[in-house]
Amino acid sequence: MKIAVAVSGASGVELGEKFVRYLPEGIEAHVILSENARTVLRHEGGKTIIHSDDDIAASIASGSFGVDATAVIPCSMNTLAKIACGIADTLTTRAAAVALKERKPLLLAPREMPFSPIALENMLKLSRLGVHIAPPVPGYYSDHDSLEAMERFWIGKWYDLLGIPNELYTRWGD
Repeated sequence: MKIAVAVSGASGVELGEKFVRYLPEGIEAHVILSENARTVLRHEGGKTIIHSDDDIAASIASGSFGVDATAVIPCSMNTLAKIACGIADTLTTRAAAVALKERKPLLLAPREMPFSPIALENMLKLSRLGVHIAPPVPGYYSDHDSLEAMERFWIGKWYDLLGIPNELYTRWGD
């Protein structure tokens, strides 16, 4: 399986990094780090990743490369709006556009609240196109005892949506 993971400039860039770190072996991850994500990362910690967001000639910018799923974690409202309007001016938005045109799973993890009416309309539009809108919302039934456990819950739920096997969180009834 090939997966594109874009890290936009919303707070929570470490979630994108951990999403990649926890991927099971055998999954080929192509990571995009936006300039704004680099700025947030400098303030929140983390590590350098792979593709530059201005490299729209990267392999994952083409549907023929065969990415199986795309995730934007975290997803800024700016990035979400561009995707909803079909603007593909960065590698992140181009990878999302490719996922949409190829009808491949696309997951967006919006990381702001409260959501404005415009953001909600954009999310509804994308959801109707089959995009997974999955903000990091805790599931209290999974019995979190730390921030790390809560992050594993979110990442596990995102993996579930993209068909990636995992045992990152306690499931209902476990």
